[in-house]
Amino acid sequence: MFSTRLPAALAPNAITRARASLRARGITLIDLTETNPTAVGFTYPADLLASLAAADALRYAPDPLGIASAREAVAREYARSGSTISADHVMLTASTSEAYALLFKLLCNPDDEVLVPQPSYPLFESLTTLEAVRARPYRLDSHGYWSIDRQSLIAAMTDRTRAILIVSPNNPTGSLLRRDDLEWLVEVAADRRIALISDEVFADYRLRPMGFSSSCLGEPRALTFTLGGLSKSAGLPQVKLGWVVVSGPKDLAEEALERLAIIGDAYLSVSTPVQLAAPALIASGAAVRSQIQARLETNLACLDRLVAAHPSVSLLAPEGGWSVVLRVPATESEESLVLRLLNESHVVVHPGFFFDFDSEAYLVASLLPKPDEFETGIGKVLAAVTTSN
Repeated sequence: MFSTRLPAALAPNAITRARASLRARGITLIDLTETNPTAVGFTYPADLLASLAAADALRYAPDPLGIASAREAVAREYARSGSTISADHVMLTASTSEAYALLFKLLCNPDDEVLVPQPSYPLFESLTTLEAVRARPYRLDSHGYWSIDRQSLIAAMTDRTRAILIVSPNNPTGSLLRRDDLEWLVEVAADRRIALISDEVFADYRLRPMGFSSSCLGEPRALTFTLGGLSKSAGLPQVKLGWVVVSGPKDLAEEALERLAIIGDAYLSVSTPVQLAAPALIASGAAVRSQIQARLETNLACLDRLVAAHPSVSLLAPEGGWSVVLRVPATESEESLVLRLLNESHVVVHPGFFFDFDSEAYLVASLLPKPDEFETGIGKVLAAVTTSN
């Protein structure tokens, strides 16, 4: 009766079951996987959402790409970092996930393929499957810093490849797109007439950049879609406003925008109030963004100090974003270790296999939790790793 685009088995995994069982017993957990900025003690301006009550929102005058004032606000926001883009090349979406769905509709027929990075956030499989598109992985290699395994990307390409997905900063590795990798990707994409989709939602959060990195924003040589949104840039996931910036050769970019307008007109998913409020929300985001950046730096410094006392553990130093990766001794499976941390230490972390790391053992944590909770939780993690060693 139901679509095969949904999972056949809906039962939760062992880690989810253990976590639910502990909470049902009233046990307080230190959640080192928390990535919700509204749940970790940041102070939001009291009137931040006042602009959502604008009287003009009572009038419905939709634009399939988004209201002009909101698209102009996005363009001005990029100017803050020195990038010049045209508001005419911006499309508003309700989220980054929706942006992917719209782009897959634009670029792909059923059973066409997109290339996705691994390790990376495990949402791509769901998003592609729901759009009847196939995700084919290419690897990121770590050798002091992360870069694209070019051989694996070429091997993943077929005559049905329609796009290459890039995430920079990547979640969870924290890696940035290397400038030489971008130059190579542009050459490959332009030569084969496939698109680049660059998820740069964490771009505001730089930690320890290494070498020469680059953004895809405004890339003129290959059809390129750069994603952003308020969820990360202003710490407002509940407001539901994202965007896509279209660039590339003039004819391709203009045709892509025309076709996106047809798709957008079929959904008109972004609410009028949030579009009218976009200029104020984007401008107010700086106050929250500075708190998030300070939290990331505080917790990363704490992590450095704690890991230094455990030579068997190494931190894969993040260049940006909200996550960190710890490489730990592979004395037990990642699942076993994560379950032991839950049941004995009451600490929640992600196993590396959630993100398709190609070997064990890795643990992934968020840098967003409150500093005292983060320090306590990481201390318990390192003690457990030492115990298991």
